[in-house]
Amino acid sequence: MSAIATPPTLDRPVTDAPVLRLRGHAADPPSPVALREKHLGVWQDITWEEYWDQAELVGHALLSLGIEVGDRVAVQGENRFEWVTTDFGTQAIRAACMGLYPTNPSAEVGYMLADAGARVLVAEDQEQVDKVLELDRGDLPDLEVVVYLEERGVRDYDDDRLLSWVDFLERGRAHREAHPRAVDERLADIADDDLAVLIYTSGTTGPPKGAMITVANINFAIATAGSADGFFQPPIGPGDWLLSYLPLCHVYERLLTSWLGAGLGATVHFAESIDTVTRDLAEVQPTIFATVPRILEKMHAGVSVRMASASRLKRANWAVWSGVATRIGAAKVANNGNHTPATRALEAAGEVFLFRALKERLGLQHARAAVSGAAPIAPELLEFFMGIGVPVSEAYGQTENCALATSNPLDDIRLGTVGRPVPGIELKLDEDNNEILVRHPAVFAGYWNRPDATAETIDADGWLHSGDVGEWEGQHLRIVDRIKDIIITAGGKNISPSEIENSLKTSPFIKEAIVIGDRRKFISALIGIDGDIVGNWAQARKITYTTYRDLTERPEVVDLVAGEVATTNAKFARVEEVKQFRLLPKELDEDDGEVTATQKVKRTAIERIFAALIDDMYSGGRRPAHGGAGTDAGSDADDGSDAGSGA
Repeated sequence: MSAIATPPTLDRPVTDAPVLRLRGHAADPPSPVALREKHLGVWQDITWEEYWDQAELVGHALLSLGIEVGDRVAVQGENRFEWVTTDFGTQAIRAACMGLYPTNPSAEVGYMLADAGARVLVAEDQEQVDKVLELDRGDLPDLEVVVYLEERGVRDYDDDRLLSWVDFLERGRAHREAHPRAVDERLADIADDDLAVLIYTSGTTGPPKGAMITVANINFAIATAGSADGFFQPPIGPGDWLLSYLPLCHVYERLLTSWLGAGLGATVHFAESIDTVTRDLAEVQPTIFATVPRILEKMHAGVSVRMASASRLKRANWAVWSGVATRIGAAKVANNGNHTPATRALEAAGEVFLFRALKERLGLQHARAAVSGAAPIAPELLEFFMGIGVPVSEAYGQTENCALATSNPLDDIRLGTVGRPVPGIELKLDEDNNEILVRHPAVFAGYWNRPDATAETIDADGWLHSGDVGEWEGQHLRIVDRIKDIIITAGGKNISPSEIENSLKTSPFIKEAIVIGDRRKFISALIGIDGDIVGNWAQARKITYTTYRDLTERPEVVDLVAGEVATTNAKFARVEEVKQFRLLPKELDEDDGEVTATQKVKRTAIERIFAALIDDMYSGGRRPAHGGAGTDAGSDADDGSDAGSGA
């Protein structure tokens, strides 16, 4: 099956690059405030004129440093005003901006800067500057200037590449006074095939690759995602409030904050940090909420844990109305995301007793649309949030297609699917292996300096090979799993590990789940507990422990997780059940090479690092091994008797 639609249109022509839209907003503001950022705990307004003025200053400063068309400028730090003005200032002079995650270790920073040949790096603080300075200068031959935003700890460093943000902007002012038309002259020649953004993939199976995103790619992304039939209905506009908290170097947040926010005139609020998102959400109450499953999982888990220790009356109220929410959500899903008279009445009652207060506490009271992307989400979570009146739907896309492939319309949500192809996008499944293929004008130009990898990803007919296995449910697409992650058991059954993992992670006590079983006789799992939530659970029961590892070895904790595994097993066919599990003795860490900067698990690395735990599960072991704790969760045999279990 293939879906093809006509590209949507906006009031502005699709050739109007996002940086030109920003400049236009400065002259004719769509709303009084473009951005809000916290200083000393108080939200400060930034107008469209101030937004463009600083972006233009950045452009002039880069010109003063000799940055040419097509050069690469890198930025590393949390989401903030200087991040987006560096992004747009770089694009204003037809150079390309690339982002680095604040959590990237020094070696990865060095690899990506060298691979991209970045000439300038804008680093947030001493921590990020140190990552560069500890590298051999000979390994970064192209890096000429490191601009630091925060001076504390850096001002006394002795390195001729260092330049403070204040001095950097002063260079921009001096250049603008001497050459007032210089940025405008570069902008006048902006072309659709200009390299605007370089986004590095997460690198789950190897070194990160730089995806080349052009001006034309971004223009189509704005026109498509911002259309009446795009991700958000009605489309994002000047009356919308957004919260920017996911990393800006990831395509998902870049699409929302930089491309749709600035392109369509919404007001963006910068979260103080990823750790303050809960508080920031409650203060901002955004109208559009772009999220990922882990955030929704933590929201739900946090509420569940708080209610477990609340007063008897509150616990009873939660038990009743959370159950009602699930029933409302299930009924709405069965009705394609729409209310029935019964669910409308139940939701109205729920608003009085629980839902309104809960949504306000979560920061979702005014959310007219919430879209979850980047990874599959458990259906139970979607039912819960839909039941309390938060219209959450799943969407699907990748870095290589500017996050544009499918979306669940709010009036046609199909649980367990990522929706229908967005208008303007061609999508089909490969006849041989059901791989999802996508083709549209936002498909990237290729991988930086990797023609071999580009040829493997984009075929001669322009189809982007996603690496994901899909299947159709009517006109809606369901993601089965990554091709490389599909498990084929010793009994010949095809199993999607992500479905089992996502179900396990709906438990508030489970943070990570890695399902094992390829070419083995049964399915097993490595499970990482949520240290904070399980720790609180243990303290309430006077279970003593000293460290995370010690907590995982408590028999009561093992039994707790065993119960959660049993709950998941009840949802799956016999051959898909987790027969044994082990608790990871440590939290997975990017610095140890166990997860990527976006917290995606590196399965190959996990299987190598925790090989002893895995071997113990398949060697007949019944007790904790090598610091990991675990137990049986069912019989070991994969007898192949369940004919309906294949993925």
